[in-house]
Amino acid sequence: MQLIGIVIVIVGFILKFDTIAVVLTAGLATGLAAGMGIAEILGTIGDTFIKQRHMALFLLILPIIGLSERYGLKQRAIELIKNIKNLSTGKVLSLYLLIREVAIALGLRLGGQTEFVRPLIEPMANGAAVSEYGELDKKVEEKIKAASAAADNYGNFFAQNIFMANSGVLLIAGTLEELGYQVDTLQIVQIAIPVAIIALVLGVIQNLHLDRTIRKTMAKKRGDK
Repeated sequence: MQLIGIVIVIVGFILKFDTIAVVLTAGLATGLAAGMGIAEILGTIGDTFIKQRHMALFLLILPIIGLSERYGLKQRAIELIKNIKNLSTGKVLSLYLLIREVAIALGLRLGGQTEFVRPLIEPMANGAAVSEYGELDKKVEEKIKAASAAADNYGNFFAQNIFMANSGVLLIAGTLEELGYQVDTLQIVQIAIPVAIIALVLGVIQNLHLDRTIRKTMAKKRGDK
């Protein structure tokens, strides 16, 4: 019965109920099934929120991004790219992928999907295509959004273990030592470097393929007209 919360979460998400209501209901149900009183359950939820309140800081990002976009951040990014000749969508995303990998390898956080990709990288990638082809097909815009998010994910995931103090590196080293393998963080970093390079190369190839896809799609659209 103590796993009833998992069932509630699964059913609630499948039926597309309000996320916060589903999670709170699951928490209350789990607490009651474990023999806790209402006051104890609410106290546990409150204590956990206070201890993990830094997790809610990301909520502050949303209004900041919204205000930035309202006052022209997205448009300025598009205009910047339009002023640079011979810069395609694939080249913009490949350059960002390289910057993302180098930055995270040095332990620098550029942001993420909400703070960086949505207000800056995606508009710049989209602007590169607009400057070359004009108004874009809706499917092309969606492909650019997906590729922008992918470039961020590739750089973050495959290059993060190059930084020796990264939590992932420490976790890998600690887990292997517990299993009886004597490794240090430097060995893990040495293995992570070629992985990051391969990810960069494959990412560039994918972005160049995106350029060809956009070119063919827009050529077909113009032909239909």
